[in-house]
Amino acid sequence: MLGWLSRRAENFLALVLAALFASFLIQIVFRYVLNLPLGWTVEMVSICWLWGILFGYAFVVRDSDIIRLDIIYDMFPRGGRRALDVITGMICAGIFAWTLPNAWEFIDFMKIEKTAYIRLRFDYVFAIYVPFALAVIFRSLRSVWYGLSGKGPAFSPTHGAETHDYD
Repeated sequence: MLGWLSRRAENFLALVLAALFASFLIQIVFRYVLNLPLGWTVEMVSICWLWGILFGYAFVVRDSDIIRLDIIYDMFPRGGRRALDVITGMICAGIFAWTLPNAWEFIDFMKIEKTAYIRLRFDYVFAIYVPFALAVIFRSLRSVWYGLSGKGPAFSPTHGAETHDYD
């Protein structure tokens, strides 16, 4: 079941990116070839970009696909790296958990406004932020657990360079 849902999330993200690309091409043709700028294409590109990034991180991107800055991290010994995982995971989860109620209030408030051209309610536009924030909290707390327990994919010696190297 999870595999099927994962593939559907990838399909949805592909549709969002296709809509973004098509809107972008329409915008270029109408603006620079026909000299008739369209406002809805700018909105569509912006909404698709927002949903693509946030939906993609929440439901499609695997932990091994996330780009990390390991220059300083790799200078620490194994225990220091585990401590950094715990500290940064707690800070990140804490910030997102702390701001989530206010973000929810903002999204709920925005149901009274609509976009200028497409007339889509802004609460629908921004609704993807909640699953994104929950995914960030979940992944951050999982990183904390891995750092505390020394278990998980980041600690497996069979994984390649895309994961943390605690050995």
